[in-house]
Amino acid sequence: MSLVRTIIRLRFSLTSREAATRLLESERDRTLEVARRLGEAGCRKTATVPAILGVDEDMRDWSIYQVLEHDTIVNRRLTGQMLFVAGAGPGPDPDFSIKHDVMPSPDPGPEQVGEFERSIADHLEAVAAIPKLRGTRKADHPIFGSFDAHRRHCMFGFHLQIHRKQAEALARILEAK
Repeated sequence: MSLVRTIIRLRFSLTSREAATRLLESERDRTLEVARRLGEAGCRKTATVPAILGVDEDMRDWSIYQVLEHDTIVNRRLTGQMLFVAGAGPGPDPDFSIKHDVMPSPDPGPEQVGEFERSIADHLEAVAAIPKLRGTRKADHPIFGSFDAHRRHCMFGFHLQIHRKQAEALARILEAK
């Protein structure tokens, strides 16, 4: 894991604020396209996707709506952490569990599309309000170590990318049935 951690940290260090935002917007659009393509009935169905780096074993049998709900939970968490390290928000919840508090509900519905979109719009608004993302104070990420506001912003799009790949894999399985 230390090699992956080093690569991610280096990648984020070399990523500009604008590139991080472009990735986030692209991943948002690509994920929403999968949801639109499947429609409500398809977005409610589950199937087990193959192993994907970053998708834990207990996350592989989700519906698209569950992926969107998970992303929304993490999106809001990352935005809050970014604001905190930038000195523009309260500190993180000390009782938050990376393993349990990011799990979606058993049967989320189409409201997850709007919640997902809102969580991203809120993040982009927060980023626009922070003049300096690099060099802020840091707080630990549970996997990748100490992150400033810039690396939190980079993490946002990176996380969306992981779960967009999951959504696309799920769509391929569902569309093949």
